Amino acid sequence: MTLPPEGHPRYKSLIAREKLVEATDVVAKQGLIAHGRGEAFDYLLGEQTCPPAIRSIKAAASLIRVASSPVISVNGNVVALAAKEVAHLSEASGAKVEVNLFHRTSERVAGLTKMMDEVGIQALGMNPDDKIPGLSSERARCCSEGIGSADVVLVPLEDGDRCQALVEMGKQVITIDLNPLSRTAQTAHITIVDELTRCLPLLTDAIRDGVKVDDFDNKKNLKEVLAFICARLS
Repeated sequence: MTLPPEGHPRYKSLIAREKLVEATDVVAKQGLIAHGRGEAFDYLLGEQTCPPAIRSIKAAASLIRVASSPVISVNGNVVALAAKEVAHLSEASGAKVEVNLFHRTSERVAGLTKMMDEVGIQALGMNPDDKIPGLSSERARCCSEGIGSADVVLVPLEDGDRCQALVEMGKQVITIDLNPLSRTAQTAHITIVDELTRCLPLLTDAIRDGVKVDDFDNKKNLKEVLAFICARLS
């Protein structure tokens, strides 16, 4: 990995890019494009966790804490950028981790499960034996002991089709998406509009602290995110 100077104002962003480039054997090229799109929205947020994101993190923690079978669904970008953070969240919440890919190959799944194993998590995904109804892509393939039987699914960096399909299955869906206008953000029950590596530790801490939220309105919260962005721009 080529490290930028630590004093560089874009240090964290440049490190994230280097991580993705270093993991190009398991990260789809399309994932690099998606990451760049997310960075653009993070500029609009001021590269900070805004107050509406804090509220959605607390709501997500509350939901995960009461779930009977929570699952964290990960793709190449998520593992490359935040394998350790996902491991900490899994340990704090008891959630299983499952690799689920749009551009699926056995080599990519094996590589990603190995990366999770290196941080102490035995991820599901190598032998999918179940399907998510209504999807024609490879993302339909899932594990019955993971996503198939989950009641709450955390889907960071998600595509809208699968988010909608999971909701239609009756699952409670939490997403992490820097674009508050995306289909995923608009479809999920709880949307955390924040950068992945910035919010995962906050979510883990909220679970460990036993945060409880009884009332959360995702549509209202997304409007507050947009208001926050507009206020910054003006």
